[in-house]
Amino acid sequence: MTRPGESKLKTLFSPTTFAGRQIKNRVKYGACCVSNYNTRDGFITPRELARTRVIAETGCGIITNQGAYPDPLGEGKAYFRQVAIFDDKFLPQFEMIARMIKDNGGMAIQQILHAGRYGGIDLGYCIQPSIVPQTLPHFRAPREITKDQIRQTIKEHAEAAVRSIKAGFDGTEITSFMGYLLATFNSKFTNQRTDEYGGSVTNRGRFMRELIDAIKQATPDHPLIVRLNGTELMDKWGGNTEDECFELMQQAADCGVDMISVTVGWQEAPESSIGRDIPPGHWNYLAKRAKDLLPNVPIAFGQRLPNPAEANACLDGGVMDFWEVCRPLLADPQMLHKAADDRMDEVRRCVGSLNCLSRLFRDLPYTCTMNPALGHEVEPEYNITPAAVKKKIMVVGAGPAGMECAITAVQRGHEVTVFDREAYIGGSLYGYAHNDIANRDDMLSVLKYYEVMAKKLGIEVRLNTSVDPKLMREMLHLYDVAVIAAGARLDKTANPKCEDGAIILDAKAVAAGKHEVKGRVVVLGGGKVGLTLAENLATRKHEVTIVEAEKRLAGDVMPSWKWRHTSWVDELEITAVTGAKVTKVAADGVHVVDSKGEARVIAADTVIAAHSAVPAQELVHAFEWMVDEVHPVGDAVTPRGLGMAIQDGYRLGCRI
Repeated sequence: MTRPGESKLKTLFSPTTFAGRQIKNRVKYGACCVSNYNTRDGFITPRELARTRVIAETGCGIITNQGAYPDPLGEGKAYFRQVAIFDDKFLPQFEMIARMIKDNGGMAIQQILHAGRYGGIDLGYCIQPSIVPQTLPHFRAPREITKDQIRQTIKEHAEAAVRSIKAGFDGTEITSFMGYLLATFNSKFTNQRTDEYGGSVTNRGRFMRELIDAIKQATPDHPLIVRLNGTELMDKWGGNTEDECFELMQQAADCGVDMISVTVGWQEAPESSIGRDIPPGHWNYLAKRAKDLLPNVPIAFGQRLPNPAEANACLDGGVMDFWEVCRPLLADPQMLHKAADDRMDEVRRCVGSLNCLSRLFRDLPYTCTMNPALGHEVEPEYNITPAAVKKKIMVVGAGPAGMECAITAVQRGHEVTVFDREAYIGGSLYGYAHNDIANRDDMLSVLKYYEVMAKKLGIEVRLNTSVDPKLMREMLHLYDVAVIAAGARLDKTANPKCEDGAIILDAKAVAAGKHEVKGRVVVLGGGKVGLTLAENLATRKHEVTIVEAEKRLAGDVMPSWKWRHTSWVDELEITAVTGAKVTKVAADGVHVVDSKGEARVIAADTVIAAHSAVPAQELVHAFEWMVDEVHPVGDAVTPRGLGMAIQDGYRLGCRI
């Protein structure tokens, strides 16, 4: 029977064929990240298998398993806990993964990932076509690959493909995404060879053509997919033009590749490609160009295309043949099923914070800001299970930590009431979301999700209600549990002294629209709160200065997003005074001693404090003798970020 959402998204959910095989829909799960859940020597762990089971159940017609490196030396290994496929000893767990995917009706594809310029993580060096120095210091020193090594690398890829088929996969995929080995041969930035593998676009594509040919010969009855850049975003470094990227796609098609996945960017690209600062649909033109160029080759695409409805429109418009999606399914693995049931309002949207990449760049297992269970599927304590004892729970604070706890607790069978003194759900995120100058709709979707789920789950939310000991005494014995999710507040004791009637506004209140901001603005604090507010005010034509005590801005911003804030500071002409101490705020402005020890005054009509925050824990102590269980959660424990608030709330909801 056709589900209601399938009728609305008819093309997306319609069966199709690929490489002569029936595919249940037009969704390809992309191997967007290496999970880092596995062993240092390349074996797949129970943690990985549990995660993969969830992926297998997403409902995608094609599912690509994460990239495995194909060489025993480890020159292709990019991440500490990347899986390996250079020996049959690794196959038992690959067999389990292939079986999971097929048992759920998907075509199973194994990606073979040789990291090249970004590889050799255990070796201290990397291999690439030419010795081109790294632009990012955390990667290894390059060595030029020899012709013998090229032949050996191609052989290892073909053997890995054979091994994948032996394990039960239906086909394989090779990737140039992010600047891996294949990309370094294709790109004139890293390929400066003078032999037959370098020079012209034709010569630079020789390695790719030989790679495709070797895998096709080794696995003739099984499809091969190649991921290729539609644009490298590497103009600063002398990378390929878009025209050259599409010439390489034509070469791949001429070699008989079965599908081309269109990707965007390198790790070293000085421009964003997948963060929320890129509007949804921005890169669609690349997929359409590929489809027009290669009408007979299936094109998969999904870069900054996070919504099934948008994907369906692209399929209807001939932009692509398959929607390739990964991060939105990390954020909500049930997204396709919710879409099929016409329940898209219940989807946890990927907000493009790139927490997943930030974790990888610190050699940590990846996690997701929006999905607190990602990576913990194997752990029973992260599963929502029926409560042994049903309890009445009060949650004080309707921010992310409080709402996550409430939603999870209700799903376990508890009765929950949420209280908040504000007129809205969201806590501090409300102001942050409304001031975000990236794709504001992503952050606002989090607030909408909490509103929808509270209504659908029957959670009573009492807004405009301040909870204090007096109110609690009126409700004695009504609740078994008090969850204190009151967030954090400005530490006013850290504010500089004010003279001449000068005042300092609270950043949270300003962000929520409670204060009028006039003229020249000085923001005290260059962390994520101060930066977000400063950026928004600068777009509203205020002259903005940030004063930060540390030497650098964005100290509390996740690694993959720091550069975005610092670049906005430049683009918006925000003045940043770092390494500075504020001595006072007076009628003539903000008095500071700068990093050189020189005193100066920064003229200001509005001064906003966005520096020290302290947890709002007063109710934890006040309620200790008034209710059976008291649990602080989120920023009420210690101020952090959205991801940790969601994690805290979810975990507490799972165990109450």
